[in-house]
Amino acid sequence: MQIWPEMSDTQVPTPAAGVRRATIYDVAERAGVSKSLVSLVLQGSSRVSPQRRAAVERAIDELQYRPSRAASALAGNRTRTIGVLLDDYRNLWFVELLTGIQHELADLGFHVAVENCTFTGQGARSPLDGFISLRVDGIVVATEPTPVMAETLGIPVVVAGNRDLQLPRADVVTNDDRLGGRLATRHLLDLGHRMIGHLSGGGGAARDRREGYVDAMRGLDLELEISYGSGGTTEVDGYHAAGRLLDGNPGLTAIFAANDTMAFGALAAARDSGRRVPDDLSVVGYDDSPLASTHLLRLTTIDGKSREVGVEAAKALLSRMEEPTLNPRKTLVAPELVLRSSTCQVSP
Repeated sequence: MQIWPEMSDTQVPTPAAGVRRATIYDVAERAGVSKSLVSLVLQGSSRVSPQRRAAVERAIDELQYRPSRAASALAGNRTRTIGVLLDDYRNLWFVELLTGIQHELADLGFHVAVENCTFTGQGARSPLDGFISLRVDGIVVATEPTPVMAETLGIPVVVAGNRDLQLPRADVVTNDDRLGGRLATRHLLDLGHRMIGHLSGGGGAARDRREGYVDAMRGLDLELEISYGSGGTTEVDGYHAAGRLLDGNPGLTAIFAANDTMAFGALAAARDSGRRVPDDLSVVGYDDSPLASTHLLRLTTIDGKSREVGVEAAKALLSRMEEPTLNPRKTLVAPELVLRSSTCQVSP
């Protein structure tokens, strides 16, 4: 991966002995903004509000901060590096997403730099700071954006997946999660299930899949049974959320989980409660992750086409890099039901 050195600081004027010269981090702290926003001001970006620009310029004057001329001279060059910000390496959805992104970009000579926002250093106010320091040509955000990200963007960005916060001027490429939620729930309804629980978590994708479940259940005036993890969608979240559903609803015959990882937890909870899958409990996941197709699990799931989402996200980012002024666009990738052996017709 090609990596440019971070902007260094010159000694203009040379500080007195024992006095540390100001850095870009000092400027950011004094101005109350992120390091990446300071970089945007130094680059003359028009995407910074007048108030924040004034705060940064005031901090620069007060601290006598001077960026390196050599580093500034590099600012116009492309690094041919794309940053991808992920949510959680443990979620196998991201593996296929990355495969699609890399497949589309590799032949064009682009390198992909990956960062898990969970592990971002505490010194970075925004998870995008590291990518901006590397001077990447564009970023794919495959996590829940934050308001700080929205205020620091000055390069082409594409958001992969349905998210709660929409970033300004960013294209969105996503699976049609609401449709996928309806497909999963209707499959269970077609098998005769009427007491169907749903495992959900935080984030826009989980929200849309939950809404798909609600659409299908309310279409038949059926009772909703929704259980949440501890804010996440991990296997542990799925285990505890499913346990609560099964303990509180002895007549439950089916569970639709927000993703395969939560579904794996549901399978374990069913086992620990003495229920057989699919004879006593049908389980449907979402994402069609590699583990779902193993002979051990054989999980019925929704294929969210994450590899295709990655391919389309890379294409959208390339278009955005060529035409930064294009109006933001949203691309929906249609999901598919994948039938395996974790679901069956409800017993009479």
